Amino acid sequence: MTEGNFVDYVKIYVSSGKGGKGSTHLHREKFIEKGGPDGGDGGRGGHVFLVGNKGLWTLFHLKFARHIKAGNGGDGSGDRSTGADGDDKFIEVPLGTVVKDKETGEILFEITEDGEKQILSRGGKGGLGNWHFRSSTNQTPRYSQPGLPGSEMDVILELKVLADVGLVGFPNAGKSTLLSVLTSAKPKIADYPFTTLKPNLGIVAYRDFQSFVIADIPGIIEGAAEGKGLGHYFLRHIERNSTLLFLVPVDTPDIKAEYDILVNELTKYNPEMLDKERLLVISKCDMLDDELKAELKVELDIAFKDIPYMFISSVAQQGLTELKDKLWKMLND
Repeated sequence: MTEGNFVDYVKIYVSSGKGGKGSTHLHREKFIEKGGPDGGDGGRGGHVFLVGNKGLWTLFHLKFARHIKAGNGGDGSGDRSTGADGDDKFIEVPLGTVVKDKETGEILFEITEDGEKQILSRGGKGGLGNWHFRSSTNQTPRYSQPGLPGSEMDVILELKVLADVGLVGFPNAGKSTLLSVLTSAKPKIADYPFTTLKPNLGIVAYRDFQSFVIADIPGIIEGAAEGKGLGHYFLRHIERNSTLLFLVPVDTPDIKAEYDILVNELTKYNPEMLDKERLLVISKCDMLDDELKAELKVELDIAFKDIPYMFISSVAQQGLTELKDKLWKMLND
């Protein structure tokens, strides 16, 4: 999937169908005088549904579908015949899609399960035919109900990637490289900032045919929560991760300062991020000898008393098995 095909935010206008009008009809048949009212009801307008589809990973198929309209209900007719219901519209979306009212910003619902179906816009009710209004004092009603109009609204669909572990780090921290060696994912990797322009997902194969999903969230910089850089477009994806893996290169001038900036950006975006499990991973450690690693460990023990940390090297394949063991334990405790 190319960056242009990864769409995680769309605005669409949806409109349900209006109900059909009831029939004002009097029964006419040979040898039957004064057959009376027999007008049928109008059919209901079509609904607009959202349906979860685990086979979808993006909202790209809705990128150009700006208007989605369900069918109108059919009118009633004589002999108490009910009009046909309007055609329903089914919009398939990937799991993790959040639906918001564009005007108010209110979250209407979320789609989290395959096959889950939610009504986004309800069709109008069909009108009653004149058969319903007959009585002993009004034996020939010559009126019926019109159908009710459908509803319409502008909605925002936001995709929040569903993954067990989210990789968080500055551009060029080595997130894509780590994802490529832990999984079979093939993210684009280069030596300039913002190589990753969309979240990449990969499945980590673990022991006994078990697995978990890890997501590479594009680089966050200081000020991302206020809209700087690219990270603010993708912070929503981190909300779905149960564990956050903070990746900081060992050649960073101040590891604790960089970690604090990352945590601060997540907290400003959503304070509930602090409740997630966190693991600090120091990458590119193949450039350290044992003596330097021991000195750094003393500093990190003081700076990170409550946060577990590990040393790895994606290129040299160092510490990756231990990392998978640690992540599996954190996910299943």
